[in-house]
Amino acid sequence: MPPRSRDELRRLHFINALFAHATGQDLYLAEQIASAIAFDLAEFKAQLESHPNSASTYDAAFNAAAVTLLVKVFARQPAHGFYHWDAALTLTSATPLFTRAEIMTGLRQLARYREATLLVTNLRPALLPPGARATPKRKREYEESLAFIRDLAAARTVRGANLHLLFL
Repeated sequence: MPPRSRDELRRLHFINALFAHATGQDLYLAEQIASAIAFDLAEFKAQLESHPNSASTYDAAFNAAAVTLLVKVFARQPAHGFYHWDAALTLTSATPLFTRAEIMTGLRQLARYREATLLVTNLRPALLPPGARATPKRKREYEESLAFIRDLAAARTVRGANLHLLFL
């Protein structure tokens, strides 16, 4: 087996962390999930080999496929709550007011579960756009948004509940 690239290892650890409840931190099982996702994205993989600049497109498609799979997995677990917020849905969704509204909606939905997962995707690209310069102000706003979501989740989660907060 040829050595894995840095991107492949990053994706493997990403899947292992995302599906830890299913893999039990077993990298072999995580590799099987990653292979299944990569098989679904074979067309993007071919583009990646012919156009190395499209790595970010493949990464975005891989992450989206992993999130879709995660949503399907949690939909089959009625005792485990799951809420997904995509911060890049609109231009204003990552602003503090809309962030608070979305996170509070998710926390209200998850309040009845002892085990729950709150998944926040695309917060970084929404606040630090890939084509734009990462200014100190944008970096600060991103860090403040992360801290705000963490603090809000900690303050509004029922005592004794186990909330998994994931940022992708």
